Amino acid sequence: MRDRASNRTTPAPAATAREASVPLPPVRFWPVRDLTGVEFDPDLAALMREGPVTRIRLPHGEGWAWLVSRHEDVRTVTNDPRFSRRAVVGSDVTRLAPHFIPVDGAVGFEDPPDHTRLRRAVAPAFTTRGVERLRGRAQAVLDELVGGVLRDGPPADLVARVLAPFPLAVVCELMGVPAADRPAMHEWTSLILSSAEGAERSERARNAMCGYFDRLLAERHGTGGEDVIALLSAAVADGELTGTEAVGLALLIQIGGEAVTNNTGNMAYILLTRPDLMDRLRREPGVRATAVDELLRWIPHRNGVGLCRIATEDLTVGGRQIRRGEAVYVSYLAANRDPRVFADPDGIVLDRSPNPHVAFGYGPHYCIGALLARLETELLFSALVDRLPGMRLAVPVEELRWRPGALIRGPEGLPVVW
Repeated sequence: MRDRASNRTTPAPAATAREASVPLPPVRFWPVRDLTGVEFDPDLAALMREGPVTRIRLPHGEGWAWLVSRHEDVRTVTNDPRFSRRAVVGSDVTRLAPHFIPVDGAVGFEDPPDHTRLRRAVAPAFTTRGVERLRGRAQAVLDELVGGVLRDGPPADLVARVLAPFPLAVVCELMGVPAADRPAMHEWTSLILSSAEGAERSERARNAMCGYFDRLLAERHGTGGEDVIALLSAAVADGELTGTEAVGLALLIQIGGEAVTNNTGNMAYILLTRPDLMDRLRREPGVRATAVDELLRWIPHRNGVGLCRIATEDLTVGGRQIRRGEAVYVSYLAANRDPRVFADPDGIVLDRSPNPHVAFGYGPHYCIGALLARLETELLFSALVDRLPGMRLAVPVEELRWRPGALIRGPEGLPVVW
């Protein structure tokens, strides 16, 4: 429980009555293994079978946390202000990564109204108009990348040639990061998002990226523009954000933008190993929009769970009493496989509708870049399906390598021929 006066975490009150009436579920250690392919995490599947609200211990941090996996309960927790992200700061909660160190003012660790204020500063870049502003440039970048692949001929690594450079170029365009600085951005992001590199290297990368954005914000002061850095610089000048808050927000958006690489890598892997799905996308272009949503629902778009929340008062979720001060995780992956909401949840139904998946989260922390991610994914789908007919893996599936220790799952490479 957080002591607001001292900003320290103290033990939650005793739950004698709860424990006497309803036995607590056992605490299960969740190792969060490096899985290959698009296999659904068997440890998560086992936790889902135990019940909609279970208890877990992750590889790092102290104690245990509740895990909420049912679709309805996940949406309840993520939309309820009594589950606080801010209260996590300073708490050594059980967690996946060793380097779970939030930067000051990071929007992911704020609650409304501060969270709302932070998002409002960059919201114009993520509206339909703001994202559509990037469509022409994104299409041109993609055409150039795919054109290079076609000119060079097979074989080609789809990740190295298209799936990695395309989202990086688009998010840097959105941010206002000069082209010469993009390789450094990619390297820092890879280190920050890996649990295999160790806490020290990840923290150094985070600090380097923060320092870069601090300098860039100062350079862009008063220059105007529609990119994220321009919006943040203006917000700082107007007193709407502090410099630290602007840097933290820039860091989160930059890192999130490259998540498209691994997500689309998983999708491309599915299409390359399920030619029936690829053939249907070629035959029926009208199904591509719903196919994007279905693959977003189905793919293992992360390892383990994301950020924690702390209950600020006693609540009941999924029939379980959660005490004030206890840590709570939600699993969007599990919610997206809830058979109460999705018929044939383990199958890929390209024309599934409605499809209320939570791959982009839910509630106030719903991914601000969701529209941009959809745009990039739809453009990539069309390019791969239409411009590379006959595309297939150039190596046996078992020879593919998957990113070790990645917080966002994905293949290291996808060698293809056509």
